[in-house]
Amino acid sequence: MKSKYPRITPVTLPIILFGSTILFGTLLLHSGGALAAAPISWLDALFTSTSAICVTGLATIDIGSTFSLFGQSVILLLIQLGGIGIMTYAALIYLLIRQRVALNDRLVIGQGLQHDRNLPFGKLLIRIVCWTLVIEISGAILLHVADPQAFTFFPALFHAVSAFCNAGFSLYRDSLLHWHADWGVNSVFILLIVSGGIGFSVIVELNGWLGTTLQRWRDRLSRQVPLNSRTQKISWYSRIIISSTIFLILAGGIGIAFFENCAAQPGTGRAVTLLVGLFQSVTCRTAGFNTVNLNTMTNVSLYLMIVLMFIGGGSGSCAGGLKIGTFRVLTAFLWAQLKGRSQAVIGRFAVDRQAIHQALVLLSFSVVIILSAAFLLNITEGGLVPHPQSRDLELKILFETVSAFATVGLSLGLTAKLTGIGKLIIIILMFAGRLGP
Repeated sequence: MKSKYPRITPVTLPIILFGSTILFGTLLLHSGGALAAAPISWLDALFTSTSAICVTGLATIDIGSTFSLFGQSVILLLIQLGGIGIMTYAALIYLLIRQRVALNDRLVIGQGLQHDRNLPFGKLLIRIVCWTLVIEISGAILLHVADPQAFTFFPALFHAVSAFCNAGFSLYRDSLLHWHADWGVNSVFILLIVSGGIGFSVIVELNGWLGTTLQRWRDRLSRQVPLNSRTQKISWYSRIIISSTIFLILAGGIGIAFFENCAAQPGTGRAVTLLVGLFQSVTCRTAGFNTVNLNTMTNVSLYLMIVLMFIGGGSGSCAGGLKIGTFRVLTAFLWAQLKGRSQAVIGRFAVDRQAIHQALVLLSFSVVIILSAAFLLNITEGGLVPHPQSRDLELKILFETVSAFATVGLSLGLTAKLTGIGKLIIIILMFAGRLGP
């Protein structure tokens, strides 16, 4: 006998949970207790709630001055839920109640969280939540130490969670411009952003590798016979993610620093320019903080940032974008085609045709979605004017579109000026980008 109610599948359940959480967050953010002064529109509340749960960071209003402590706490909770993933929390609750996680629950959460099939699924979920809390609390403490006056208890916690979850929300109107030359604050944010962008399974694996390495050195120093003479090896997947992350950060940072240094005003220190370039390279993947006014950057740097935003972070992480794994598959496929080889290879391993096909489909969907949204925004945001009069509107629209779809949150100032229809387009982009095309 068929059920009268439609069956909820692993594909539709994340959409339902994310959608219902966004609506609930909208109700809370529109309430009087969440606002510090004047009321906001339902559309702005919906935009903020979507941006928070999708860990994007784009905002049509100033978060720090518009919302009260309660409203900012609601945004913080939405960021935390969206960062780790509502489905991860749902599966963890099932685990604690039923002491088991069904196969469908595993499929709902996604294969990106679990690359080591030898690790029990329940232990992986618990480790993810525990390590998230440890990293975020540690980051908040370090931010407070770096600047005790600006980062008191709540601001430090808010920015630590926002950074680790790659959300990019800031309580300060100019984001992190005040600390553009502060190596301490920049270093804490970089560590938090990278930790949240490499993937939870990589964090868990690095923890195991670090533990066995330290134990091995302790055994050597105490001249004891080690219980396990071999250090736990890092998997091929984690090595690919880590090496690709380092390459993209360094390449992007050096590129941005070079182009900005060429256009810098006399007297600008090269060390500061390098720090700004490095930070912007990291935050493009996909955090959304900025330590420089993006409207003063060169077009070359902005296009480079668009590429970095589109690539994104690791699978099963807080980051969005195309994902590093997909990027590596596509580059391996392209390199094989240029070399006239029939087999794409990453490191010592061959890439199967199904993975290549999935990567090409994902790339095609992403490009179509971004171009379609950019086309619509050109219509809604005053694009129906002669090209000479539009000035840099096309670049701003493309930048904003990629930023929304890749859940980055960087903006050239267009988001705050969007029309009602334009805001709805960005909301749909953020939602689609977080769930995946």
